[in-house]
Amino acid sequence: MHQNESDTFDIGGDLTVHRLGFGAMRITGENIIGKPDDEENAKRVLQTAVNLGVNLIDTADSYGPGVSERLIREALAPYPEELVVATKGGLLRNRDGDWLPHGDPDYLRNAHLCSLDRLGVESIDLYQLHRPDPDVDFEASVTALAELKDEGVIEHIGLSNVSVEQLETARDIVDVATVQNKFNLGHREDDDVLAACEEYDIGFIPWFPLAAGELDEKVDVLESVAENHDATKYQVMLAWLLQHSPVTLPIPGTSSVEHLKQNIGATRLELTDEEMARLDK
Repeated sequence: MHQNESDTFDIGGDLTVHRLGFGAMRITGENIIGKPDDEENAKRVLQTAVNLGVNLIDTADSYGPGVSERLIREALAPYPEELVVATKGGLLRNRDGDWLPHGDPDYLRNAHLCSLDRLGVESIDLYQLHRPDPDVDFEASVTALAELKDEGVIEHIGLSNVSVEQLETARDIVDVATVQNKFNLGHREDDDVLAACEEYDIGFIPWFPLAAGELDEKVDVLESVAENHDATKYQVMLAWLLQHSPVTLPIPGTSSVEHLKQNIGATRLELTDEEMARLDK
């Protein structure tokens, strides 16, 4: 990938990552439940990402559940020194594929222990609360993670699917290194959260960065910009995210080595101010 320095971000001030990371949700089975059809292929995708310079991999205990974390360890351990593996806790799964918020402090401590084991590490680089649980006091969930950070078994804490208000509440308890919310060219409801992240120098990880189905009238603009650059629509969407804000850390996921290489190609794409303005509209 060999991005230049402006293509890096310091998570929590000290974990320097290339801004285009890899989301490891799609390396599991259908509906993000169970094993993928081809585990060797899934490991090859992970290894290729790292070989191409990606050094931020985002996963969660609920992907599989457990499958994504296990495959990351099998494919990449012992981990390169500069690799940051971020995971999450706070969602339960079942065979129907549901995602059930579970932010109970005892459960989060248990989930964290399981993630340590599956990833084969003694401390997790970036541990994110996957979703606030409406049935649990948000401050109690965050405090549980803050205590684990104090114990040295979490390096940095992130939040996911939060409002600005929740971010402020959490920041009163602990340093927040990242926020991971849904954000893409067609879905910008969390512009206010991104603005807060810019203000505090918090990394903003946009999930679902390649929202093909949410573009509506933007498709024509997207296609014409892609044509100008002899690029794919997906590459333009990623380039837009990277240029939209200096704190964005897109993590496109794929189960295909070919798609992975295409996604990484987005880091070489320089959109003009005029193109950015047309896409922003």
